[in-house]
Amino acid sequence: MRGKIGELHEISTIVANAKGDGKKVVFTNGCFDILHRGHLHLLREAKKLGNILVVALNSDNSVGKIKGTGRPIVPESERAELIAALEMVDYVTLFDESDPYNVIRELKPDVLVKGGDWGKNNIVGAEIVEQNGGRVAVIPYLKGYSTTQIIERMCRK
Repeated sequence: MRGKIGELHEISTIVANAKGDGKKVVFTNGCFDILHRGHLHLLREAKKLGNILVVALNSDNSVGKIKGTGRPIVPESERAELIAALEMVDYVTLFDESDPYNVIRELKPDVLVKGGDWGKNNIVGAEIVEQNGGRVAVIPYLKGYSTTQIIERMCRK
């Protein structure tokens, strides 16, 4: 493992040990392409909900499938390094699927966090977390901050 960035099996061992020590594990995921204030808001609020914050980052392949041609703007290795450098983030892992279902199934976090642009009924992995005694938290969306909006503004200039 390279500092805070690790493979899922490495993060899974860390999470299991932390939970065994009575620590609350918080999980969120996303593309985090062009890091902005909205991302920081989500991650700060997520960290407040527990002791350890794990962020699962969509791989370049995954982002391309979800967002389309030309995305991501920032390669996965750089996105992972940027997210890991944030003080509120404890661990980062990458996933190649279009959603984090398998990561959530493996980690079984105590709290699953998504931004307010997600409806609670549409949050992937919510049932896994709740079946294991955890909870799902939706952090209110910080209006005016999105990667898509940033890209659109850049293209208009």
